[in-house]
This record gives sequence, C-alpha cells and structure tokens, in this order.
Amino acid sequence: MPARVYPRHVNYQGIILKTTLLDGFTPAKFDKHIIGNLLLDVASEDDVRKEKMLIGVRNEEGDIYRLIGATKVNSFMNAVEELGDLGLVDELQDTEEPKDGYDAIFSEA
Repeated sequence: MPARVYPRHVNYQGIILKTTLLDGFTPAKFDKHIIGNLLLDVASEDDVRKEKMLIGVRNEEGDIYRLIGATKVNSFMNAVEELGDLGLVDELQDTEEPKDGYDAIFSEA
C-alpha cells in the first residue's frame, strides 16, 4: 500500500493558514519559531488579506511585518493558540472588535 501523501499547505488537522511578509519591514528575531510551529502556505499579500480572519505579527520595532490569514474559525484559533504557546501576546485579546483590519496582533511580551 502506498504511503499517504498530504498537501503541503494542510497540516495534520486540515487547518489551512496563508502568510506573507510585508515589504519594507524586518522580520522579528523569533520569526523562525513561527515558521517552525505553524504550517503556513506562503501567498501574496493580496491573497492573505482576502482571508476571513487576519493575524498581524509585530517585530521588535513595533511594526507589523507578517500577516497570517485564516479562512475558518478553527484555523484562526489554532494559530492564536500556537502563537501564545511561543510566548507571544495578543494585543487584542481583551477586545471584541478587530483593529485596523486585524482580528489579532501578536508581539513579544
């Protein structure tokens, strides 16, 4: 029986996340941990912004340098949990409304 092949942009739970780095901003030093812990499909900024829910990630200078887009609530919640497990803090965790189009914005504590 041949080995099962999984699409590269779907993780073991079927959770799809798209991501892009924003031009002109330096990635955070912890960015390699995001890449290592979340299974992300690299896409254009326009494609990521079309997703239902958006997560921004700030670098050490306070600039949002990475966008993560989620189509479904469960994929968004999975990403939020994983980013929290990395020690990042969601600036919007105590708010009900998105801010500047973001449903969550993560940075170092």
